[in-house]
Amino acid sequence: MRLCALGDLLLDVVVRTSGSSGPDAEGSAETRVGAGGQAANVAAWAAELGAEARFVGKRASDAAGELVAGELSARGVELLGPVEEGRNGVVVSLVAADGNRTMLTDRGVAPGLRAEELDVRWFGGCDRLHLSGYSLLRRPIEEAAAKAVGAVQAQGGRVSIDLASASGIAEYGPEKLLSRLELLQPELVFANEGELAAIGGEVPGTLVLKRGADGFSVDGIDHPALRADVVDTTGAGDALAAGYLVGGPELAAQAAARCVAQLGAMP
Repeated sequence: MRLCALGDLLLDVVVRTSGSSGPDAEGSAETRVGAGGQAANVAAWAAELGAEARFVGKRASDAAGELVAGELSARGVELLGPVEEGRNGVVVSLVAADGNRTMLTDRGVAPGLRAEELDVRWFGGCDRLHLSGYSLLRRPIEEAAAKAVGAVQAQGGRVSIDLASASGIAEYGPEKLLSRLELLQPELVFANEGELAAIGGEVPGTLVLKRGADGFSVDGIDHPALRADVVDTTGAGDALAAGYLVGGPELAAQAAARCVAQLGAMP
């Protein structure tokens, strides 16, 4: 199976803290710096789980952009898309002792991907196109995403979308995003409970509802999470999505459990 993921390739800075916090306090931390971004995470996990994986997106020519491109390539993912001068995106993920995280995102040049910068040949042979919801919430990348969908569906490929961000949906407009989803006709939509509520409770296609420690459901059929010692929940939903796309519910649960047991979002 060949999976193409379109969206952001960012520099992830994951900080797992312990000890005191607040003004003049000192504590200790465990850190991970490397490639991240929702679409890139899904591509990396898909490659780890046995699929051929491509990432399509815009990245910068700065040191951060070079670092993340090198890491994603080393993970067996084919990188396609323009490279331009500017600032590559960075995500800072602050992870508490219980594994829950707060994310602060600077997407850099990524949302500037334009439809005319895409070559439809990049999507040749792709059985599935996976879109990060972040690719639908900003221009011009939303137009690039629509072009990619058309290219994949024209050759009989399937489309999946992760809604990605409840706050992003609220800012963009739930009705506007729902109308766009109906035009794109995804086979699968991944969402957590907050994202599903933000868009109004219903989506086109099959819904894969991510429920964290309670597992996930597929069109109302529950699948429990596997037991894991939770270190960091960053990227667990991306691992789950990749596992589901490559091998269905069982592999989805396995990938999510692997992800939360480590620091960082990639395998």
